[in-house]
Amino acid sequence: MGLGLPTGNVVARATLQRAVERLMLRLPSIASKSFLITIGDRSITGLVCRDQMVGPWQVPVADVGVVRTTYPRLSSEDEETVTGEAMCMGERPPLAILNPAASARIAVAEALTNLVAAYLGPSSLHKVKLSANWMANPSKPGQGAALYSAVEALGMDLCPKLGVGASSGDTVKKEVSSPVSVVITAFAGVVDVRQTWTPQLLPPASGGGELIFVDLASGKTRLAGSALAQVFGSVVLLGQDGRQTPDLTGDDVGIFKAFVEATQLVRQQEQEVVLAYHDRSDGGLFTTIVEMAFAGRTGVDIYLPEGKGLEWLFNEELGAVFQVKVGGLDSFKKGVCEEVVWSSTRGELQRMWAETSFKIQEIRDDPDCAKEEFALIEEKEHSGLFYDLTFTPTPSPLLTSIKEHQRPRVAILREQGVNGHVEMGYAFYAAGFLPVDVHMSDLLSTTPAQSLSTFVGLAACGGFSYGDVLGAGKGWAHSVLLHPRARDEFKTFFERDDTFTLAVCNGCQFLSHLREIIPNGAEAWPEFKENKSGRFEARVCMVEIVDTEATRKSVFLRGMKGSKLPVAVAHGEGHVAVEVKEELVGVRYVDSKGEKTEKYPLNPNGSLGGVTGVQTSDGRVLAMMPHPERVVLLESNSWIGEEVSKIWRKQGGGRGPWMRLFESAREWCDERANK
Repeated sequence: MGLGLPTGNVVARATLQRAVERLMLRLPSIASKSFLITIGDRSITGLVCRDQMVGPWQVPVADVGVVRTTYPRLSSEDEETVTGEAMCMGERPPLAILNPAASARIAVAEALTNLVAAYLGPSSLHKVKLSANWMANPSKPGQGAALYSAVEALGMDLCPKLGVGASSGDTVKKEVSSPVSVVITAFAGVVDVRQTWTPQLLPPASGGGELIFVDLASGKTRLAGSALAQVFGSVVLLGQDGRQTPDLTGDDVGIFKAFVEATQLVRQQEQEVVLAYHDRSDGGLFTTIVEMAFAGRTGVDIYLPEGKGLEWLFNEELGAVFQVKVGGLDSFKKGVCEEVVWSSTRGELQRMWAETSFKIQEIRDDPDCAKEEFALIEEKEHSGLFYDLTFTPTPSPLLTSIKEHQRPRVAILREQGVNGHVEMGYAFYAAGFLPVDVHMSDLLSTTPAQSLSTFVGLAACGGFSYGDVLGAGKGWAHSVLLHPRARDEFKTFFERDDTFTLAVCNGCQFLSHLREIIPNGAEAWPEFKENKSGRFEARVCMVEIVDTEATRKSVFLRGMKGSKLPVAVAHGEGHVAVEVKEELVGVRYVDSKGEKTEKYPLNPNGSLGGVTGVQTSDGRVLAMMPHPERVVLLESNSWIGEEVSKIWRKQGGGRGPWMRLFESAREWCDERANK
């Protein structure tokens, strides 16, 4: 990564190097937040289309969160449902020390520059709703007036001019002395979840074109309240720009409104002209561009205009960077660089950026796991997520034409604390089944409301049964094993040769404790213990569908055998500590070369041999820790390869590759019915 400055620029190499190292890559407000993100479940419901992680290397730089409105019918009679909701945040409390009103206005503007990464449609500003979370200590001298100034700037000045509505939440009193702060959360409806921009740069070899910087501050480079000022203090705050904070006033408000509208109209004119987008915020333009480079693992050359230096790179005025496709811009002029004054590699910069997260993770979690993840940043052979599929989309059934009595019945089993039943039910319904919500109380009560004898399939869902206090899935399993009638009912169901069982995450842990009543080799299944990292792990990981004799007979995996593809993972206890017979392994973690791996976080729990899914020898029972039901829709996948995207968008009707698992089960039922 190179930075070019015109000859004679007053910025010294050492000053720029110090700014990059101290500010952009280590200040907690700018550095990677991966240590906070990967311990939270971000794929639940199967409707999440954009979470914090971006690209094949899963870098936490997304501008906006997007969820789908509902599950599509996946029927040729209906247009695919692609609407959704977008949400994001904006905040700039350091500005309030000098200018509370500017802090509020910039917080609103930052939320909106994040929000426009989603496709809201034309005339979008009036659709946006803001929620303002205010924090202040009016008992301190001057803070009451500061709060009034900030509220007035937001509620009576900027929001009316922009045409957006804002509200505040309930009041809670705490004794904290800090500057006036407002955190803005923005919400809006999304026209098409498929047209969400991310910061992931595409290299030229993949069709990536120029980077275009749109300055929304009319050339101003005010530095007061910036991260650069926070790190260097009065050394940087020299001159008029150093004493003024960024703001959104006067003619800039009109420019800002036009920018918001333009980000939506460009999608109507040509959907794929913009390849990447990232707004300018904390850390300034330099941070914006290098975060885009991190997501795409590509290099960038930055050329500064004549006479510009640190203030141009690190001011936090409003603005955004776009990457357009080759030929997507009629005319674009580059500045002429006479001297390269500073350069670094993408890996070196990203290591600095991730170091703060790594240090915290190293203290909080297993230190060896933290070191393994940190080392991946510069591992040249790590090429990230990929798709290597042994199958193509198959024609989906016309779901609206399948009568209820023609649909095989599947029990969507849940217990107290289980929360993954809705997306599991949808996946089976979309594949042509009739899912039935079955709670354990329906089976255990004195007069049972349901009986497994009426079902062809059983799906044990993910979540936290009994809060995992007895060990993940253990309490759930013992409610069956210690209940004579329930034990006999489950045992009889497993022994029937016309049934199948899928168990995911907490359901997988549940089934592993029932292995004594499951025939055909399940007695050799392992238990799933606490992750090696000691933490709940929410990741997108590469897995392989292992090609074995059992897999070739598998109700679920036979049509996917040999495939390697990403899948959502979210669990705290998935570690397999013993060797598992190869013929019983259905799914295992692999690295970016497609080889089985125990390296963290490619294998997020440290299981021996990468094992993350086991099956019975006859292929009728599959227990796996990853969540295929959450990613059956193409847009629910955090990252989709370009070639896979083209094929599955055209032929898959909105389905993703993991739908094949559920479709295979329906084919199995049809084959048995036709015998």
